[in-house]
Amino acid sequence: MANSTSSQDLRLLLPETVWLEPEHFLLANQTSSQQTTNASNSWQVYLNTLALLAFEVWLRDRLPEQVVSVDISAIATAGNLKVGEYKFCAFATENLLDEIVNIPQELIEQPQLAAHFYVLLEVLEEEEEVVIRGFLPYKKLVEMKSNLELPVSDGYYQLPLSFFDIEPNHLLLYHRYVQASEFSVPVADTQVTQVSENLSKSLHLTTIKLSQWLQGVIDEGWQIIDSLSNPELSLAFSTRNIEQGAQRAKIIDFGIDLGSKKVVLLVNISPDISASTQDKISVLAQLYPINGERFLPQNIKLFLLSKAGKNLQEVTARVQDNYIQLKPFKGEYGKRFSIQVSLGDISVKENFEL
Repeated sequence: MANSTSSQDLRLLLPETVWLEPEHFLLANQTSSQQTTNASNSWQVYLNTLALLAFEVWLRDRLPEQVVSVDISAIATAGNLKVGEYKFCAFATENLLDEIVNIPQELIEQPQLAAHFYVLLEVLEEEEEVVIRGFLPYKKLVEMKSNLELPVSDGYYQLPLSFFDIEPNHLLLYHRYVQASEFSVPVADTQVTQVSENLSKSLHLTTIKLSQWLQGVIDEGWQIIDSLSNPELSLAFSTRNIEQGAQRAKIIDFGIDLGSKKVVLLVNISPDISASTQDKISVLAQLYPINGERFLPQNIKLFLLSKAGKNLQEVTARVQDNYIQLKPFKGEYGKRFSIQVSLGDISVKENFEL
């Protein structure tokens, strides 16, 4: 007897799954506690954050040469990612037992939340995994809303799971072979507010590829050391103890709320000549005062974070520290991490890839 199982049935039996790491749960808990005011909303933020982090892992694994930017400014509704000109909206569900998908109305009706593709992710917390269930292009979603008169319940449009493209790898084909401009997506006629910038600050940052510094690349916002050594900035550090390699510095401004306090983050990288295969990079990160200040602000903190937000190192400035630094560390090419500078309730994070 011939096997009657269709290719779609086989695909449903073998969905795309991303395993969650302890760091993902930690970051999801932190995000939900910081950005919500009630238990119901907190749980949805928690699920959306896990879904967003999992989809980010999936994209980075399949598009290793691309910069993936993450935005959590609307994480109570959904998370957003950008790869080049493409914008993906990742929204979470706990289960699909009745194969009905609930899509928040805001995702369709608010231009600032519009994306080229809406990706449905099922968060299985106890199993510590996220399943990519499918996606819909914006145009198709809007057509369904207009033509099918989708039912609405408690602020959600309801549509069958069968309407979704259940092969997420088709997203990669769109990204590779179709220009984003060919998809009709509304442009929000609004300015990004300071509130949304603060909400997204912990995740939404461009990743700096440190290995490119060895070829002389200077990323936006970063400067070579010599450009900072002038009377106006009065940079208070000496490079005599810095390893040979590429060095870049960035001025961190904590804004008017903290008296316009400014410091300089100095990052030095060099190939690890002790490694037999020379496939590692050594990293040294330091923090210095500027503008004629002799000492760093007391209690300013410097963190080393894993790609999922786990705290790997932490150092705090004392009363008269003229600089602080993380313990030097090494990593293989492609390794991702973040360095965060915090003063009071304000934090500035820089994402890096070796």
